[in-house]
Amino acid sequence: MSKTRKNVLIRIALLCICCCLGNAGHAQVTRVEVIPIPSVTLTDQEFLSGREDGKPVTVAGELRVPRSGTDRLPLVILLHGSGGVGSSVTDWEEYFLSLGVATFVIDSFSGRGIVSTTNNQSQLGRLAQTEDAYRAIAILSKHPRIDPNRIMLMGFSRGGQNALYASLSRFQRMHAQPGTQFAAFIAFYPDCTYTYLEDEDMVGRPVRIFQGTADNYNPVAPCRAYVQRLKAKANDVQLTEYAGASHVFDGRALKQPQQLSQAQTTRNCRTVEVENGQLINARTRQPFSYNDSCIERGTTIAYDESAATKAEAAVSEIVKAVLTTERGAAGGSRIDAENQIQQKTVARRLLPTS
Repeated sequence: MSKTRKNVLIRIALLCICCCLGNAGHAQVTRVEVIPIPSVTLTDQEFLSGREDGKPVTVAGELRVPRSGTDRLPLVILLHGSGGVGSSVTDWEEYFLSLGVATFVIDSFSGRGIVSTTNNQSQLGRLAQTEDAYRAIAILSKHPRIDPNRIMLMGFSRGGQNALYASLSRFQRMHAQPGTQFAAFIAFYPDCTYTYLEDEDMVGRPVRIFQGTADNYNPVAPCRAYVQRLKAKANDVQLTEYAGASHVFDGRALKQPQQLSQAQTTRNCRTVEVENGQLINARTRQPFSYNDSCIERGTTIAYDESAATKAEAAVSEIVKAVLTTERGAAGGSRIDAENQIQQKTVARRLLPTS
């Protein structure tokens, strides 16, 4: 066993013990499992080119089950933002568990030796968490307590960007295990400044975006434009805006606004995919870089009680429609004919060992 893998497994074991002790007082959690997810680290160009031969890595995720029994439960997979797994993510964990929905929070950073990408986004490709999410659903679909047909993906900021674009049919074909499919995609304050090839072709599942109009980290305007393009192609997508709300408006720990003076933001960039998976700066027509003049520093994150309460209610309605009703389960569970074709034609190893 390599030293890196051994260290990751030790961290996973310690995390599992801490989680079990820390959650002992929460009646809605009957079981906590920390599950290793074999994945790969890909650059954006490698991901967009459909490669699966990146550097092997093991990322960990925490599965929480809200009740005992043998029945299969709906699940939400949660993707964190640039700061890693924070309190806003764990707040949502508790909320879903109170609804009887299992949760799985993926830590895409620790296994890669990253603490935060807030001040240096070049540490990890923007689509790396999409790869992790596809790997996670492949494993969790086989878990005895999880209904493989009722698994939803939800992400925040950087994770929201990944939750949004994981809905693209092209990415599903290139990177997801045939026969697996998310029932819905929820993106909180994602970065929509990227334009990918075939990004108007979605997998046919609900996509919901939530964003504040005062967000100066990932401004809402690019998402408005993208949603308009998606609706023109009859995709099931909705953007909900909250007037005056900032980035991380759902973070209850941020009742006092925080200024992140060194946080990198692409708010003034427009990045476009061209041939061979290359990303270019739309203004300069040169390969995109975090050294480009469009990259700025300085953002604000702040809690907004009104926006957070409304967003919570809206997410609850999505859960009812997609994860907890017979109609929703059937609608979100059916494997597309496209996936059936993939099962017959795609033969590749999705989960390499590290």
